[in-house]
Amino acid sequence: MAQRFLLLATLFWTTVFSAQETDPASGLIKAEGWEVVQSTCTECHAALLITQNAGNRSVWESRIRWMQETQGLRLLATNEEQTILDYLTSNYPQKAATRRAALPAQQMPSNPYKAED
Repeated sequence: MAQRFLLLATLFWTTVFSAQETDPASGLIKAEGWEVVQSTCTECHAALLITQNAGNRSVWESRIRWMQETQGLRLLATNEEQTILDYLTSNYPQKAATRRAALPAQQMPSNPYKAED
């Protein structure tokens, strides 16, 4: 009985102390740099777009470049971009793959809409 209580107490306290505080308005994790991310990124899109994504530093950087090249995101000051990338890679890091790999072509079902030759 004591072991069960100790286990439950440990799990509870681990959960309480590992939970990250989030901004109630944006949903962003409150960590160093979050205000810069909120003020810069939410000029064009909702913070939800950030919280639903993940990536390593190069993934986040490529997304910034794409937004600059195609969506009108202004050029960021070097320190501003580094703050944003540090925040995103620390708080929304790359996740393990959650989808299965694509099937090889020979295992794909036939397309019922394809016109026959």
